[in-house]
Amino acid sequence: MTTPSLRATPSAPATRTPRRIAFNSRVSRWDLKLSPYLYISPFFILFAIVGLFPLLYTGYIAMLNFDPILHTGTFVGFDNFVWVFQQRQFWIALRNTLTIFLLSAVPQIILALLIAAVLDSNLKAKTFWRMGVLLPYIVMPVAVAVIFSQLFGDHYGLINHVLGFVGIPPIAWHTDTIPAQIAIATMVNFRWTGYNALILLAGMQAIPRDLYEQASIDGAGRYQRFFSITIPQLRPTLIFVIITATIGGLQIFDEPQLFDTGGLAGGANQQWLTLTVYLHNVGWFQNGSFGRAAAVAWLLFLLIVLIGLINLAITRRIASNENRKLS
Repeated sequence: MTTPSLRATPSAPATRTPRRIAFNSRVSRWDLKLSPYLYISPFFILFAIVGLFPLLYTGYIAMLNFDPILHTGTFVGFDNFVWVFQQRQFWIALRNTLTIFLLSAVPQIILALLIAAVLDSNLKAKTFWRMGVLLPYIVMPVAVAVIFSQLFGDHYGLINHVLGFVGIPPIAWHTDTIPAQIAIATMVNFRWTGYNALILLAGMQAIPRDLYEQASIDGAGRYQRFFSITIPQLRPTLIFVIITATIGGLQIFDEPQLFDTGGLAGGANQQWLTLTVYLHNVGWFQNGSFGRAAAVAWLLFLLIVLIGLINLAITRRIASNENRKLS
């Protein structure tokens, strides 16, 4: 009797069922791809509505002889820009704007840096002092301008009264060009120094404390640690503060507009006439020439962009030189 063969017959290969991707998995994948853009989209949508569209619309009006009542105008090309360049007041306003910007931005950043360094030290009641430097920022600009215009009065101002005690003759704050611009720059510094100090303070607190401990062990003093550690580590924050101070300093309007209680916008001889005040005067007091005012606004925008790029180039040049020294 023969035994059956025990050799196994080959079985058919098992079929692999395709994996189905659940709906939740697809949603999660789309969420990972789209959610970052959705989170940042509100800023760009708001910027397009309140920033980009007014900028482009202003450029469109700058090309027209615009009628603000009928909202219509005839195309004149670059005639409005040519007219602005031919006006002597525009160049005076440009000079005053740059002068006031330098008188306000440079001392403002230096003072803010020193105040931030003091607030970063071991002070008692730190919260009180940090909130105290922010108080001038929340004061209305109109109130600051009115108060400081009285402090810098030509005849009865408190500043001239104090200077009289030390034998200094009264200064014509509302007549002479440089004193008037110093007074306006003082208003700007009063409002914005504390705000910039808090931003710089936040940058200082992000610096690792180990760097200061190692430097103190190596024998570095307080000033050496400040210039060798704090300033280099604070460079990104300083760039931000410098750019924002540039934008704000070139757009000041409330302080020069309200400095003279006599209602002379920019002064009797345009001593403190800035580009924003000149823009206001052209748009409202020269037969409603909105097209020419829009041209001034665009020139101011280009000036801010130019100075901002110059600041960025200088800071990058300084950073690259320091990296070469370290390497």
